Amino acid sequence: MDLNRATIIGRLTRDPELRSIPSGKSVASFSIATNRQWTDANGQKQKQVEYHNIVAWARIAEIASQYLKKGSQVYVEGHLQTREWTAQDGTKKNRTEIVCDNLIMLGTRPTGETYNTPTASVAPSAPQEVVEEEIKVEDIPF
Repeated sequence: MDLNRATIIGRLTRDPELRSIPSGKSVASFSIATNRQWTDANGQKQKQVEYHNIVAWARIAEIASQYLKKGSQVYVEGHLQTREWTAQDGTKKNRTEIVCDNLIMLGTRPTGETYNTPTASVAPSAPQEVVEEEIKVEDIPF
């Protein structure tokens, strides 16, 4: 059995960029920073920041573009995907991204109000179809 699952909670490093592909489907891309802190063997506090590239499709992309801004805290659940392409200079490039299947807005809006919008997720059996459902923070398994 194989499993390709990514779950992160972090803050957006930039506003989502919403585009449409030729078929008319919406796609949004943004980046999330996650922080890790620990105390080393010498008793010094250490910090490490990781940056994650996120790609959201369809209704999730539209929700992200409409409600999220740089600095927004979010819960993202999805799967890892690596894309490969050849750059204009002929070099091969690749990028690993989290393809968002579920997005929950945490914290407050930039206006100071709390989020009360529905969360969106993609049904695993039909990745192109969007299913809206409310997920409670208490249901997150950690």
